[in-house]
Amino acid sequence: MTRMNSPSSTHLVLIPSYNPGPKVIETVRAARHHWQPVWVVVDGSTDGSAQALEALAQQDPGLRVLVLPENRGKGAAVLYGIEQAASLGFSHALCMDSDGQHPADRIPDFMASSQQHPDAMVLGVPVFDASAPSLRVKGRKISNWWANLETLGMGIGDSLFGFRVYPIAPLRQVMHRQRWMRRFDFDPEAVVRLCWHGVRPVNMQAPVKYFQPEEGGVSHFNYWRDNRLLTWMHIRLMLGFVLRLPRLLCRRLNGKH
Repeated sequence: MTRMNSPSSTHLVLIPSYNPGPKVIETVRAARHHWQPVWVVVDGSTDGSAQALEALAQQDPGLRVLVLPENRGKGAAVLYGIEQAASLGFSHALCMDSDGQHPADRIPDFMASSQQHPDAMVLGVPVFDASAPSLRVKGRKISNWWANLETLGMGIGDSLFGFRVYPIAPLRQVMHRQRWMRRFDFDPEAVVRLCWHGVRPVNMQAPVKYFQPEEGGVSHFNYWRDNRLLTWMHIRLMLGFVLRLPRLLCRRLNGKH
């Protein structure tokens, strides 16, 4: 596929990035090959990637780089990006990671699905290969089980996979209503709260690749810290689920999302 030359006025690719390593330039170029515009929110990186991305943006009008002075977390970086995007009239953002794990060649298909279903969120369902750590693959099933319980089975294919298209307006609303969803808890909490908000999930498969350090792979996942964060998140969500249960049951009985 040749690079997309006609910029979208409604849908953009948004890439939050924190110390991503050398894969980030390759990731951004691949995203730009398939879509325009592409925005990168540099979340207080200290690895020199901000300068490299800004140099790339000077040569590419379809790329915009936003730099935060300090690390705020993935959710906070996404919120900053969608605030800027909303101010310019964008209605949807496809979020993807900066480390090369997510498939840039699936961007056009996900955007097309979003354009066909503008009120929905298009969620990537990961297709793992042999590079995926078995502990991560098995562990995410727990979070997925909780997310589907908390939404009465609205159809979240995967709660943790960050390759997805969000409608910007409802995402801004749910994030402004509370102070959570700012770090690693962003992806699963966003889909649950958007389901509560009435945003329907549309699931699409997408391959995921885990790169080894010698391949330029970088991981900021900390098993104990991040799983504690997810545990506290699901406790919060279960409390919110109990409070919303009558309304959710009513909605399901009426055949509405």
